[in-house]
Amino acid sequence: MSKQALFVPVLLVLLSAWVYSSLRPPPPSLCGSPGGPPVTAPRIVLRDGRHLAYKEHGVPRDAALHKIIFVHGFGSCRHEALIATDTPSEIIDELGVYVASFDKPGYGESDPDPKRTTKSLALDIEELGDRLGLGARFYVAGFSMGGQAIWGCLKYIPHRLAGAVLIAPVVNFWWPGFPTNLSTQAYAQQPLSDQWALRVAHHAPWLNYWWNTQKWFAPSSVFAGSPRLSRQDMELSLKLVAEQQQSYRAEVKQQGEFESICRDMMIGFGKWEFDPMELEDPFPNKEEGRSVHLWQGDEDTLVPISLQRYIVGKLPWIRYHEITGAGHMFPKADGMSESIVRTLLYDR
Repeated sequence: MSKQALFVPVLLVLLSAWVYSSLRPPPPSLCGSPGGPPVTAPRIVLRDGRHLAYKEHGVPRDAALHKIIFVHGFGSCRHEALIATDTPSEIIDELGVYVASFDKPGYGESDPDPKRTTKSLALDIEELGDRLGLGARFYVAGFSMGGQAIWGCLKYIPHRLAGAVLIAPVVNFWWPGFPTNLSTQAYAQQPLSDQWALRVAHHAPWLNYWWNTQKWFAPSSVFAGSPRLSRQDMELSLKLVAEQQQSYRAEVKQQGEFESICRDMMIGFGKWEFDPMELEDPFPNKEEGRSVHLWQGDEDTLVPISLQRYIVGKLPWIRYHEITGAGHMFPKADGMSESIVRTLLYDR
């Protein structure tokens, strides 16, 4: 065989190897593994052997009147538990509130979960509550992508909940309960780079890591840390920048981007096992005093207000709180976190 005849198949093999290596994300750098980040947080061992790192806030667990598990948002970690860290400590003490926040799988010091689903995360939350001895029922709260995770708790572990609050929960444009014209219109209002990134996360999740890390064209604006901001969010930006300079920011993606923020996108905008708009009231016995709350800013540039309004219109058992002039980060405005906590605990 001539050298020219050998060139084409060799070139194809080399090209295939390059494509494969480019698309394949690097393995995570597990906490506690040789050469990996150190383990500094308390962790529990879950049912499948994974470690889940957590942090405790507020009054001591044994003295608490109210116990809450908080789920952080996209690109965040256990240190950022808004309802605890942004509510004055004297208010937390007055209300007798204990908050347990945790690193979602792959974030911070929690082991990755390659099999993660909305259900598995809800079961992680239930198991954390059991291991910490939070009792038969506890509250759950989540912000942004963490707020989206609360839908899984309402679906899979409602019997364990004393109440729930979704704070600016991220919406999946592909939930089947949305009218096509409404979701299409809201989707078209997103930046073009985000439209493409979300389309990849939903239809071709195996391309998600490559899409958001290649240098040829713009990735997701949220992935790149440059989302479009509302007026209020821009006013809060100095406070946010100061917080993001805290030393723990390095922990968020220390095990790798794929099993943290990429996995979040793949789950959040992928194909769900259920449609939140088909959920039944998890607390039909009103005398038990349990309730579900959803807070949303009407100028949120990341979560379309039109879709959030449609969701709560389909689920009349949700107590909806719409904040005029508020952006996505409204819980960080003065007094907002306190209002959210008080409403969760006492507005029945």
